[in-house]
Amino acid sequence: MKRILILAVLLLSILYSGDYLSVRYRIPRNRDPFGAVKIQRYYAVKQKDGKTEFIFDQPETQACVHSLFPHFGSRPCWYVNREKLKRIDI
Repeated sequence: MKRILILAVLLLSILYSGDYLSVRYRIPRNRDPFGAVKIQRYYAVKQKDGKTEFIFDQPETQACVHSLFPHFGSRPCWYVNREKLKRIDI
């Protein structure tokens, strides 16, 4: 059991290191390591009569990194793309 845990940690650290190096040194060279995704936020405001009013904010661009894991303070683009529409309940 202990060997499996050590092996899993080792493989995960190798994967993370390879992911970091591919972003840091732009491997492959023809790929931009950073991207941008448009995020649409909207507010769901509960009214006294039980209805909900939706107020849409202006779309904003969020920086992301093309990798499996977050690097350099940016979340991965695959994760940001899953959350393009953000609802804020008020």
